[in-house]
This record gives sequence, structure tokens and C-alpha cells, in this order.
Amino acid sequence: MIDKTDKIFLAGHKGMVGSAILRHLTANGFTNIITKSRAELDLLNENSVKEFFEANKPDYVILAAAKVGGIKANMEKPAEFLYENLTIQNNIINQSFKNGVKKFVFLGSSCIYPKECEQPMKEEYLLTGKLEPTNEGYALAKIAGLKFLKYLNEEYGFKSISLMPCNLYGTNDSFDPAHSHVLSSLVRRFVDAVDEGTDSVEIWGTGIARREFMHVDDMADAVLYFTENYESPEFINIGWGTDVSIKELATIVATECGYTGRLIWDETKPNGMLRKCMDVTNMKLANFEPKITLLEGVKKTISEYKEIKLNKKKGI
Repeated sequence: MIDKTDKIFLAGHKGMVGSAILRHLTANGFTNIITKSRAELDLLNENSVKEFFEANKPDYVILAAAKVGGIKANMEKPAEFLYENLTIQNNIINQSFKNGVKKFVFLGSSCIYPKECEQPMKEEYLLTGKLEPTNEGYALAKIAGLKFLKYLNEEYGFKSISLMPCNLYGTNDSFDPAHSHVLSSLVRRFVDAVDEGTDSVEIWGTGIARREFMHVDDMADAVLYFTENYESPEFINIGWGTDVSIKELATIVATECGYTGRLIWDETKPNGMLRKCMDVTNMKLANFEPKITLLEGVKKTISEYKEIKLNKKKGI
């Protein structure tokens, strides 16, 4: 078990995942959490990261910092997604190893699996086929990170865990059209359509692609649970093990928003991987399961976006 006063460096505490982890750690009584904004610590700068670790000597490191985005951003900037994620994780992993960190927590993504991966995706299916081109840069970086940690464990006994979540959404997600993921994007579009009286909403793709969704608060719960209860350097899938089509998801979100207009599917736009559903047998064997259902999470996300819009209108 982690001592409540152990020094924990949480990289990426302002992002959706990082902020959820910070809330969860704080709620569970951890009192020595180190966070740094981008202005305070540039994770792309090797010397800055080196100086930070030598000065602070954290006991545990949770890497939630990453360059992330939806399908549009990944398609337009693959070089940036590959370079920035590789650089951030290499700097932090290397300095964690050199400065005696007790345990490193690496967060990946289900996009590490091949485009035409057998479903549901088992951990053993990694690198058994070509990656999905629309997010290949990000996926390659995450694969490199989990392999780097595994090699450090095999060669030097460096303790780490690598968690591969399904599609995450929820509190502090981006609703910016240029950066939002599918669920938050749908919430924004349907809430805005209702507010503006729009009679149609356009959505990328055909709607047949299937995705597995988990609320970010469940992921935060998983991070603490596995940090304290999982020792294997082999990565592990984190999710529900069930999926929905984008068309089904759009219907759920539209209904909960009270939208009754038309859904127009732009079939000229890519679907991405047609299916990404993970096998979570190993997660369940470790006695962990998420709690927040998709419907509960959608309702919560809609409420949060409405509050953001209201605060913006009030100038808050």
C-alpha cells in the first residue's frame, strides 16, 4: 500500500485524466502530491525534467500527461502526436528510473491494438497487425512507452504498471470542436442544437463504428487500485468489455439532450477503426470493475457542458 504521505508526482494534472486522478487521490487522503503546470515544468525539455527529479525525488510517478485529440487532430498532426508523446514519456520514464522511483504508472490507450484486431481485444494481440492509420502516431508512442517500461523491469527490476483504458470521457473533457473526442463532441453538438433550435446535426462517418466508453472517474479509481494491488510489468486493459455503435451513442446523447431533429451522417469522413472493444478478463481477475454506467456518464457530461455554457454566458 502507498503511504498517504509518500511523494507522488502526477504529470498532466490539468487534463481530463490527470485532474480526475488528482481529485481521487485527494479524496482518498493523499497529502504529498506534486503537480506542475506546463509553465512551471516543460516535460518536452530533458534538462528541465532532469533537474525537477533530482530536486524532488518522488516516490511514485503517474504519467497522465500526453498530447491527445480526436480523429481530426490525429490525422492532421501525426508527427506532433508521435514526437511530443515519445519525448514526454521518455524524459519522465528515464528520470524516474535514474532517481529511484518506487513505482511508475503509465497510461496508454486502446488504440495500441491493430486496425483489424480480433474482438474483443486481448493484451496478447498487441503488434499482431497494422495499426489504424488515423491515430498511428499516438499509438506508436504509447506502444514504445509500455515496451520501454517492460524492458527496464526485465533488465533492472524497475517497478511499473501500464494501464490501457478504453475511450475515456467525462469531467474536464474538451468540448472544443478541434480537440474533442466523440462523446464530448456529440454532447456539445446536441446541446447547442437544442439551444439554437437547429433541426439537423451532421456527424462524421457512417455511425457503424463501435466504441467502448468509460467515465474518467472510473479510470482514476483504477489508477489508485492497480498502483496498490498490481505488480506485473505486463500491461492490462481497463474498461467495461462492452461497446456501442456511434449511431447508438448519438441516439442516446440526442435523447438525453432532448434533441428531436435529424442526424446527418457524412459518409465521406472516416470511421476510424470499425470496432474497439477490449477483453477485460485480466482486469476482473485482479478484482476491479468500473461503476459509472454509460447512461449515467452521458447525463453527467451533458449537465457539465450546460454549466460551462451558462458560466460562459455569465462571464464566469
